[in-house]
Amino acid sequence: MSADGQGRSHWFDDEAGPVVRPYAMTRGRTTSAAQHRLDLIAVVVAEQHADDPEADSMLSPEHVDIVDLCRDAPQSVAELSAELDLPIGVVRVLIGDLVDGEFVHVNRPVPPAELVDESILRDVINGLRAL
Repeated sequence: MSADGQGRSHWFDDEAGPVVRPYAMTRGRTTSAAQHRLDLIAVVVAEQHADDPEADSMLSPEHVDIVDLCRDAPQSVAELSAELDLPIGVVRVLIGDLVDGEFVHVNRPVPPAELVDESILRDVINGLRAL
């Protein structure tokens, strides 16, 4: 419960949706300062030194929520979007801000072109069995 006695429901109306619109959370930005490539399956991990993001007055409550969720366990961009009930575009901008501030880092998925071909692995296994 917050100091005004209204709790979280003060910021959310079931019929109208959130009182604060997504573009307000990103201050109207559609990208972060340094554009980061954030696939839906990219994994966001909290930095070890990011113990108290609430102490940073530049971070919004959504930034703090992202760091808290990632501190518990690494989360994909899609999972964070679903957990926070925010559009992917907003979450990408917020994560970009956190990367710039060194609160989190992002482990990107291996591009399909760099994945090892399954037939090569089968040939290696067959070759080892032949020994």
